[in-house]
Amino acid sequence: MEARESYPIDVEAIRDDFPILNRKVGGDPETPGEGPDDDTPLCYLDNAATSHTPDQVVDAISEYYRGYNANVHRGIHQLSQEASVAYEEAHDTVADFIGADGREELVFTKNTTESENLVAYAWGLNELGPGDSVVLSEMEHHASLVTWQQIAKKTGAEVRYIRVDDDGYLDMDHAADLIDDSTKLVSVVHVSNTLGTVNPVADLADLAHDHDAYIFVDGAQSAPTHPVDVKAIDADFFAFSAHKMCGPTGIGALYGKEAILDEMEPYLYGGDMIRRVTYEDSTWEDLPWKFEAGTPSIAQGIAFAKAVEYVDDIGMENVRDHEELLASYAYDRLTEFDGISIYGPPGDDRGGLVAFNVDGVHAHDLSSIVNEHGVAIRAGDHCTQPLHDKLGIPASARASFYIYNTREEVDALIDAISDARDLFA
Repeated sequence: MEARESYPIDVEAIRDDFPILNRKVGGDPETPGEGPDDDTPLCYLDNAATSHTPDQVVDAISEYYRGYNANVHRGIHQLSQEASVAYEEAHDTVADFIGADGREELVFTKNTTESENLVAYAWGLNELGPGDSVVLSEMEHHASLVTWQQIAKKTGAEVRYIRVDDDGYLDMDHAADLIDDSTKLVSVVHVSNTLGTVNPVADLADLAHDHDAYIFVDGAQSAPTHPVDVKAIDADFFAFSAHKMCGPTGIGALYGKEAILDEMEPYLYGGDMIRRVTYEDSTWEDLPWKFEAGTPSIAQGIAFAKAVEYVDDIGMENVRDHEELLASYAYDRLTEFDGISIYGPPGDDRGGLVAFNVDGVHAHDLSSIVNEHGVAIRAGDHCTQPLHDKLGIPASARASFYIYNTREEVDALIDAISDARDLFA
């Protein structure tokens, strides 16, 4: 490992919290760790897809199931009371993490995708119609692009796309032209999961609000890696997922300004979101429970809060600085090769990921070859097919970094790429 002084965080201490990083790989996936070929140290560089989970978060899940497993808001008995308090306090912790005013503005969902769909169906279907527009960017994840594309088809609204320039930045002059009095919503990714671009979401919020439109910020790649203050951004909606920031899968969060959420009708019914039911009609619980129908993901929500506490203790400024350091280092190392195409802004002006292609080597082949070196990267379109079409490529390879990654792991990736180039020479 590099000396801890060379990083803004204590990487060695952090790695001790993630036993999976001690895995050896290379053998039969059906019998992990059992064969003689399981001898290659894992180098995990696929954090934009999902991060790993520290012992502290795993322990929080175990403690719930071993100590106070019960349904929330349903029982008078002690276990239910303990579970309810822990689940409600988890909302408070996650809300505070992004600068929300309180739990009333923080709905637990399955993930960022469900958060997009919640707003699309609970707000979009009721508020959009012919003559209205929704403004996205050309770098949107399918979770946003497909959702609003389909809602527009149902409502007769128009979808417009802010151009991405040749350097991977949004064309803000084009944004100012597209966002007009017909615009009801701007939905934009905070950090691109393909280009690494950090978008000026506060400026886009100003443009939207100048035309009385809302802004939805997809924070799937920003909340895990950057300090986020939804009030400073002036976001109307902000969504992110636990599994990209040391938390469990199956849980995410939707922030919404309380006044907006209060006016929206729920789109899932039953269970915990009910206040009063007759044969003729029903009324809904207060926020945020109005949008959390049925038995919620209790253990996951409690663990989500523990993950938030874990990264917050490291310091989000430090997390940002560390992942940007590694992304810049990877960018510089990749540029040492001839025949490498790197997508997005320069290495010192991007989030913690680098998408690229090697001339003569398909991204899928590259991922397979570097996997033989124990290096895990992503290959494909990263749920941004239209952006890849715009770039004129079928797929790209993507290395993405987090708090437990090191320069040595970037070097391992570079060595693996060098072997792949020799193989296809």
